[in-house]
Amino acid sequence: MSRKAYGIDFGTSMIKIYRKGQGILLDEKNVIAIADRKRVIAVGNEAYEMFEKAPENIYVSYPIKSGVVADIDNMQTLLDTFIGQLNAKQLFGGRDFYVAVPSDITEVQKRAFYDLIANSNAKAKHIWIVEKPIADAMGAGLDVTTAQGVMVVDIGAETTEISILSLGGIVLSKLIPVGGNKLDETIKLTVKKKYGLVIGDKTAEGIKKQLASALPIQTEAMKVYGRDVVSGLPAEMEVDSDMVYDSIIEHLTSVIDAMKVILERTPPEISADIIDAGIYITGGSSQILHLDGLISQETDLKVNLVADPENSVVNGIGKIMEEPSLSELAFSLRQANYTA
Repeated sequence: MSRKAYGIDFGTSMIKIYRKGQGILLDEKNVIAIADRKRVIAVGNEAYEMFEKAPENIYVSYPIKSGVVADIDNMQTLLDTFIGQLNAKQLFGGRDFYVAVPSDITEVQKRAFYDLIANSNAKAKHIWIVEKPIADAMGAGLDVTTAQGVMVVDIGAETTEISILSLGGIVLSKLIPVGGNKLDETIKLTVKKKYGLVIGDKTAEGIKKQLASALPIQTEAMKVYGRDVVSGLPAEMEVDSDMVYDSIIEHLTSVIDAMKVILERTPPEISADIIDAGIYITGGSSQILHLDGLISQETDLKVNLVADPENSVVNGIGKIMEEPSLSELAFSLRQANYTA
């Protein structure tokens, strides 16, 4: 294993780059802003500031959708721009790269992540693939190399990946199209319907972060700003946590239903391990208040909230790079017999 290596987590919402021996070098929004469809205006956090505010000639987008590469050209441009910024310190060139990919996607979709690095300005020496559930578990401090079964649920921006792991591999995995963005969209629609107020994605996300709860335990409120549906003028309204709960509970229930399906298919011996250790919840949207309580209530299992859930994947890649004994958790496309 190379002494100089980098790990990349291409998330729907965020892109993170880890350098072996140093930790996370880059943690930015996975967003690109392009003028007239050809000239890069901004990337990352700077581009995110333009989201929902840009004029018609500036196109602001997320190149990763539902956990896979949806816009290969813009994702390539975004990656090369970040590499160019970091390369001011001459970090790259002839290095090994590790990239995390969802498990429950097609071979072609996995190949797209490999091609992003292979065709980038990083000039990678070797490219290794790490299944995201494996990286997630390692980043959560779990040992997936033993026969002890582990259940990890990663609730991300647009998807939730539910996985059963054992002996360094994935026993079961399911990727469903429910994540934080789906909750934001539902909150937007509910605010428009109930209050007659049109709000943006960022405002909806702010409401979710401040008021969302998976259990209707207490009521809080906050002021939000948007456009009045009737008058078309700027307006201010107060929304409460009860409204947010009513908006998101259906989607949270669908995540739990998918978890139950996986649990029903889990081998009995691994089920015993899960009863002992519980379910591990990670990903940015796992931070919704009382989500662990709801899942525990619906599954009768202990639920563990992972520390630093937004960085569990990239930290897991880092651990695999740092520890030679974990090298078998990464593989090349040739080993997996993928074809271009």
